[in-house]
Amino acid sequence: MKTNLPTVSVVITTKNEERHIANCLKSIKKQTYPSGKIEIIIVDNHSTDKTKAIAKKFTDKIYDCGPERSAQRNFGAKKAKGIYYLYLDADMVLSPEAISECVSRCQKDYKIVGLYVPEIIVGDSYWSKVRRFERSFYGGTVIDAVRFIRLKDFISVGGFDETMSGPEDWDLDKKIRSQGKVDIIKSVIYHNESEFNLSNYLKKKSYYTKSFENYINKWGRKDPDIVKQFGVKYRYAEVFIENKKWGKIITSPHLVLGMFFLRFLVGITYLLNR
Repeated sequence: MKTNLPTVSVVITTKNEERHIANCLKSIKKQTYPSGKIEIIIVDNHSTDKTKAIAKKFTDKIYDCGPERSAQRNFGAKKAKGIYYLYLDADMVLSPEAISECVSRCQKDYKIVGLYVPEIIVGDSYWSKVRRFERSFYGGTVIDAVRFIRLKDFISVGGFDETMSGPEDWDLDKKIRSQGKVDIIKSVIYHNESEFNLSNYLKKKSYYTKSFENYINKWGRKDPDIVKQFGVKYRYAEVFIENKKWGKIITSPHLVLGMFFLRFLVGITYLLNR
């Protein structure tokens, strides 16, 4: 093992995730980055299933914290001893080179304070395919959020805003970008949405909208990122065609229809909850 490599603290938030947590943790153990330089921290929101019992097979750093994922992730950062901080959900799986690539990029350019990790939605249902297609347009945009962060900068900006649940990742992204350079890697995260349920998806989006006004008021309605994140022009058009991404639109009309139908439903949900 190269002893001069920096330690990476991986913080995973859980709540009754017995179906997913093992695959997430196995993917961390399979990283090409030295295992002795990866610190795994589980911050559980008082699970009542076997989540913590499964996690104990992989790490002894398991804590209870709530009430929301923002608080859990901040708690994990307080326990972290690494130079870098990577936060994951329990239903995510890291590709083997992800941590190595993140560290390499940051070590080659010390101006980098945060990295985006492209996310691929996993699932065979039509709606999972639609979500995978939609998510493929967002990497490194203001719809995305940095996931691999220099810990001292995460702490410096105050971490996640615990008054928010939903837009807290956008809020963190804005704060991290104010600290220095951000970039995107090629290695990916696989996000398991094979059990996608349209009704539950919209209920989750409805819950997130409760924090939107707090987020918008914090930064101002004329903030350039806010305008894009909540504006029809960018969310329904520009994000899908910028940087020559429009080619995918032409070749996948059946997914385009589903994507804009989802966008329409999410937009209606936002308007009804304002």
